[in-house]
Amino acid sequence: MLRLALALALLPFAAAAGCRDMVFDGVSYTVCDVGAAQDLRLFDAGPDGAYGSFNAVEAELAAQGETLGFAMNAGMYHPDLSPVGLYIENYQQKKPLVTRAGPGNFGLLPNGVFCFGDGVLRVVESLRFKAEAPRCRYATQSGPMLVIEGSLHPMFRLGSEQRQIRNGVGASQDGQRAYFAISNQAVNFYDFARLFRDGLGVRNALYFDGKISRLLAPDLARMDAGFPMGPMLGLVVPRG
Repeated sequence: MLRLALALALLPFAAAAGCRDMVFDGVSYTVCDVGAAQDLRLFDAGPDGAYGSFNAVEAELAAQGETLGFAMNAGMYHPDLSPVGLYIENYQQKKPLVTRAGPGNFGLLPNGVFCFGDGVLRVVESLRFKAEAPRCRYATQSGPMLVIEGSLHPMFRLGSEQRQIRNGVGASQDGQRAYFAISNQAVNFYDFARLFRDGLGVRNALYFDGKISRLLAPDLARMDAGFPMGPMLGLVVPRG
């Protein structure tokens, strides 16, 4: 009975994302990993409009006896904070897939989709996503892809001086784990992509954003603040 009581008491903590700081090729990152069976969700807007912050999401979850075990901005957005590309929340598509080239990082093809829910976590290049049309409980499109089937995006250049704080996601080949990373110092695309492929061992990874990249990691006592942001993803856990 004592063992059972201890196990139940630890459930909210066991369900949290495993966030850790790490150094890869001399650059500091924070990496959080989440399993496919955990309650990962996307958050865009509530009854009063776009959430815009981790605090707003936390406030809504609190009413349901829940909280965020981890959270991160999850894709690019328009001035009104709405998603730029495909956005699916609880099976409801709110924005369509965009496959054409365009300005900015989102339009630097190939871009991709992070699709998850129902026991699977996947990062899929956008044209492949269109062809396969997988069923996603949640999905967010962003770009560019960082790693495509084990290869770095063809436009990335070793030694590039275009350095920013960046964040993104990679998924394991079996679809059972996702790795969310944010750089703790300015880094270029090439080095950030190598973190996922060579440091975390994933074959497909997607860029979320730069400059505004932010992380909530309670187990590291970290909550980044800043200007309002668009779509966010978060691991939902019971309030302790």
